[in-house]
Amino acid sequence: MSAETGNGGSGPAGMPLSVEVPMSVIAYDDPAAKPGLRPLAVEAPVNLIYGSVPHAVMMTTPGDLEDFAYGFSLTEGIIEEAAEVREVRVEAAPDGLRLLVELAPGRLREHLARKRAISGRTGCGVCGIEDLASLPHAVPRTAPSLRLPVESVGRALSALDSEQRLGARTRAVHAAAWARLDGTLTAVREDVGRHNALDKLIGALIRAGTDPADGFLVITSRCSFEMVEKAVRLGAGAVVAISAPTSLALERAKAHGLTLCAIARSDSLTVFTGGERLVHGGA
Repeated sequence: MSAETGNGGSGPAGMPLSVEVPMSVIAYDDPAAKPGLRPLAVEAPVNLIYGSVPHAVMMTTPGDLEDFAYGFSLTEGIIEEAAEVREVRVEAAPDGLRLLVELAPGRLREHLARKRAISGRTGCGVCGIEDLASLPHAVPRTAPSLRLPVESVGRALSALDSEQRLGARTRAVHAAAWARLDGTLTAVREDVGRHNALDKLIGALIRAGTDPADGFLVITSRCSFEMVEKAVRLGAGAVVAISAPTSLALERAKAHGLTLCAIARSDSLTVFTGGERLVHGGA
């Protein structure tokens, strides 16, 4: 079996981001199977460990894991800013990878005091909470009053296709991107999990000191309430999703004053809330 890395370079410990496996294609009108090779996205368990204490096992694509550690820590409320992470190390383990995150002492004490165990998955769900009152409610880090040119959304969507390198190979991963207000993409992250892709992107943004008022988020998945909460935790003012939002995502977006556009296509997008921030000819 051959292996090849995808977008984001080689994974840690030599782990590839995609692998080629033998398969065959059968047409409905032709009984002869056509053998070949098919690239598959690698899915690996990653154990996030804070101060030697395991916190979560997440199923991820093993690339950009340092960004993932920062983004996950922020969106889970473990840190408030990138400077509170002292070091991130990736180690190979018998059944996957370990992501060792060293926090500033005060932040580590706070984290351990409120620690909750969650089981990771690539799908959806809220893990490790005991009742409905414990559903996450992000506190916005900023409230940017951006003006988003509609034309910039179209530019970002057009550019995103060519930036999804692992997605183009495997057709099995999600992407999250950051676009400037003129539609220029400055960061793209991919993962088998849509939440993970967004966490990786958020991690990259806070590590780079990106101002949330200078752009907007683009995600290739549907927009669930968790995706809205993560965007709000970053301080983003707008999210553009390829697929439709859920009802709770819309409710949270309205509550947080987040502009939410979805069902975004090359020729149009659907505005669900925050349309007053959208302008024509502003780029």
